[in-house]
Amino acid sequence: MADQPDMQSLGKRISSEIGAVVSGVPDTSLIAAARAVLAAPRIFVFGEGRSGLALRMGAMRLVHLGKLVHIVGDATTPAILGGDLLIVASGSGETAVTALITEQAGATGAEVLAFTANAESRIAKAADQVILLRTPAKGGHGEGTSIQAGGSLFEQSLLVTLDTLFLVLAGDDAAATIERHHANLE
Repeated sequence: MADQPDMQSLGKRISSEIGAVVSGVPDTSLIAAARAVLAAPRIFVFGEGRSGLALRMGAMRLVHLGKLVHIVGDATTPAILGGDLLIVASGSGETAVTALITEQAGATGAEVLAFTANAESRIAKAADQVILLRTPAKGGHGEGTSIQAGGSLFEQSLLVTLDTLFLVLAGDDAAATIERHHANLE
């Protein structure tokens, strides 16, 4: 580390990239997603790698709304049924296991909400609703360039978009909503 990086400039650039992606999500997409979340008796989430980790954080916020949420693959996850909602995420939209689970859920009659950067992807085509996170990335998904490696911009934008969705659903009293449903065995 011969040259000292300008940490504040890097942080501002990363924040700016995330802001550009998130602001590109149409309000109508978030409103449709909010309606799907509210209508679903049960919500299932699935994503691989860092996308999966961001979805788990979003799942926690849905629990804070009082929703019944399951992580696909956990030992206690029940069968998904018609009327349930599956939320999936894959920057490329071509992650094999994510695409398979998306297709399987659709075959049960469950509704599928997909977050991806690729509108022509397998998960986008199999989903009922798609929220596009248009991310430029080096060797990643989308067009253009990002200073970040791999899919980092997609995953960070996914988390911010999920938190935005939570705030839309929670309304003016998000802190009280979280407090009512926050884990108390910690």
